[in-house]
Amino acid sequence: MNPILPPPHAWRRADLEQDKRWIQPFSPAEIEGLEAGLRHARATGRELLDLSPADFPLPPVTLSALQRAVGATQTGLGFCLVRGLPLDCWSVEDAKLVFWGIGLHTGVARTQGKGSQVMSDVRDEGGSYRVKGGRGYNTNAELDFHCDFCDLVGLLCINQSMRGGQSIILSSMAVHDEIGRRRPDLLKLLYEPFHYSYQGAQAPGDAPWFECPIFAFKNGRFASRCNRKNVTAAHADFPEIPPLTAQQVEALDLFEEVVRDPALCYSMDFQPGDIQLLNNHVTLHSRTSFEDWPDPARRRHLLRFWLALPQGQELPDGYKDGYKATTSATVRGGLRGSAITPAFLSYEDRLAAYHGMRLEREPLAA
Repeated sequence: MNPILPPPHAWRRADLEQDKRWIQPFSPAEIEGLEAGLRHARATGRELLDLSPADFPLPPVTLSALQRAVGATQTGLGFCLVRGLPLDCWSVEDAKLVFWGIGLHTGVARTQGKGSQVMSDVRDEGGSYRVKGGRGYNTNAELDFHCDFCDLVGLLCINQSMRGGQSIILSSMAVHDEIGRRRPDLLKLLYEPFHYSYQGAQAPGDAPWFECPIFAFKNGRFASRCNRKNVTAAHADFPEIPPLTAQQVEALDLFEEVVRDPALCYSMDFQPGDIQLLNNHVTLHSRTSFEDWPDPARRRHLLRFWLALPQGQELPDGYKDGYKATTSATVRGGLRGSAITPAFLSYEDRLAAYHGMRLEREPLAA
């Protein structure tokens, strides 16, 4: 029986500087297990969505390492950095397959945008961030602090940039507490629903926006969701949404001030082979702008998956509009997009059953 772990707690930058146990290096035996799984998965010849955990078999020592890493995101700091994938021995496609294999044993992948992609290449492809429908992952821009639409976001570093591109994380619980210390009157407003634009990535037939509070509790468990850019877009793009009040703007401005407090923010440089795992309900993340290498083969490149977790916490009732489900052990979240395929629906069915998770849609016929 797995022990019941305490929920994540608030932390500040100094806590991470003083204790680096949040870094979990892979051991040689754990890497060997991943390489064996890679060989097996490659031999199947199957596409990512056609794979099941049995197609990427892992020995107990490697499974224990993954369980330890994901478990660290559900308690303590709410995140960890797993270090040491041997990318110098693998092609980018091999790295993608290993990363996907890790996800297969961890949870159910969620789609991430208009194209319903299940793994995103985070690199500068000439996109624009601060435009209607803009997303940050295909630009070199500095990003606002935000949460992704899932229980767990994973980022695997393939290449670093020439300059910049640091990952910045902080505890949304610490942000909540700091706002409460400075302005408890404004903190109360952040428990009320805000409107968010889906930036065009909603499912066909869904409303193009949703409502969700920035801070909330459910059965004593804290959760946070914020993306100021998408709040601004909702009010700019949809005339049926009433304008923000002056007090709401003041509360959001204070939120933006606090998330940039150097005492709260921790900046890290990814090394190739690093995997950052973040619990989106208790952390916020950002990235500095970056300048890339002239050589295309060396340019900054991360891989990203979003997962619903079997051990994911129950979410506050106010999250239902966006996440479609709030119960624990439920497939939820993601940006459905407009390109869902039968292969993805079959994948959802298989992985939900494997992880013992509820899937709140009718399963496909056998």
